[in-house]
Amino acid sequence: MAGAVHTHAYRLLRQELVELRLATGMSQAKLAKILGKPASYVAKYELGERRLDAIELCIILRIICADPKLFLVKIFEASPDRL
Repeated sequence: MAGAVHTHAYRLLRQELVELRLATGMSQAKLAKILGKPASYVAKYELGERRLDAIELCIILRIICADPKLFLVKIFEASPDRL
């Protein structure tokens, strides 16, 4: 399953998270502080050095006030048929 990180869909997920964070005017450091994590936590998942699990993704989407349904539709449509 490690191959999923290298798919177009996962790159899109990361790009969308960055764009949504920036649209709120939130820095990586500010988001990390709200999450109770070091700033490197946000940098690493945005760069693809760290994977997010489903719960982490939900929490991040909530903090940046993103609609999870709209977010996931883009990712779902870009996902490959198999890993």
